[in-house]
Amino acid sequence: MALMKRVAMMAVLMMTVLASVALAVPALAADLPRDGEMRKLSLSAERKPVAQPEFSDPADQPTTLEAQRGKVVLLNLWATWCIPCRAEMPALDRLQAQRGGKDFEVVAVAQDRGGRAKVEKFLAETKVVHLKPYLDASMKSGRAWGAVGLPTTILIDRQGREVGRLVGEAVWDGPDALKLIDALIAEKTKTAGK
Repeated sequence: MALMKRVAMMAVLMMTVLASVALAVPALAADLPRDGEMRKLSLSAERKPVAQPEFSDPADQPTTLEAQRGKVVLLNLWATWCIPCRAEMPALDRLQAQRGGKDFEVVAVAQDRGGRAKVEKFLAETKVVHLKPYLDASMKSGRAWGAVGLPTTILIDRQGREVGRLVGEAVWDGPDALKLIDALIAEKTKTAGK
């Protein structure tokens, strides 16, 4: 009988632990659709504010992600020498053309010591016209954001918190990505009362 009580208590304890782990993922994140290729996106266990390192805007003035506060941001870290980045950049450009505006922005920050001219040449070669040529020649921003490879893409909510990240290339203007991004944009109404 004592063994049965112990087994029952262990079962209750395990269920409590599992329930607390499930609660660690924000309810809204759990509701986000991650179909097809977007299953590669690793959701954050807890939405925490992203780092705010400086990088250069198109006029070579310092800026941070704080300039995008209130928008859903798809932060993409890339480099001119990165082959997967070359393949991915046109999809990011099309995504910015389709969704960019008051609610959403693709912020593609080149992690490249080659300088502004090299970045702008790369964007022209890949026919990218909708993305702003952000640059961090020091590459300190990539380290601050915890990038372990390029491309790294971090999805950020309107409050400046990381929702999830994907290392490697993806088709960011495909139906699975658009469904995910649109759901995150729609959180505006869900979180307005909280």
